[in-house]
Amino acid sequence: MALRTIRTQGDAVLGKVCKKVTESNERLLDLVKDMYETMYDAQGVGLAAPQIGVLKRICVIDVSPDCSEPICLVNPVIVEYSEETQTGYEGCLSVPDKTGIVTRAMKVKVEAFDEYLKPVTIEGEALLARALQHEIDHLDGHLYVEKVEGRLFDNSEFESEDAEE
Repeated sequence: MALRTIRTQGDAVLGKVCKKVTESNERLLDLVKDMYETMYDAQGVGLAAPQIGVLKRICVIDVSPDCSEPICLVNPVIVEYSEETQTGYEGCLSVPDKTGIVTRAMKVKVEAFDEYLKPVTIEGEALLARALQHEIDHLDGHLYVEKVEGRLFDNSEFESEDAEE
């Protein structure tokens, strides 16, 4: 396994639509391992392949507090969105030190494949739903900043607020 460099906003690869994965092989399995290692090292809850410069429809997610519930999705498609929404702060490893307020569906259902190309269905709510939508957006060449309501916040603004309390 290896840590990969996370591409940041302004890198052209982040604006491109990713290609479907058609076979599971050692290269795919190694890529997925690298994605998990890179995500955990960066203390993220999700990472999409284009964020490390790979234009494939793959993302990894783990929203558990102890990083014990890894999810790998290959060729994911959101097949259901709830009418109920959630609005909250969102950040991204490709937009370091920034957050913004984004509204997304409260619940989603995703059909995909795992890294062995076995079909999986994931139903996510709250943070998992937000992460699923966020990472799948990456696969279509979109960053969360396109959905931000108002302005982006510099994370140091929150740190200084915490220090004052």
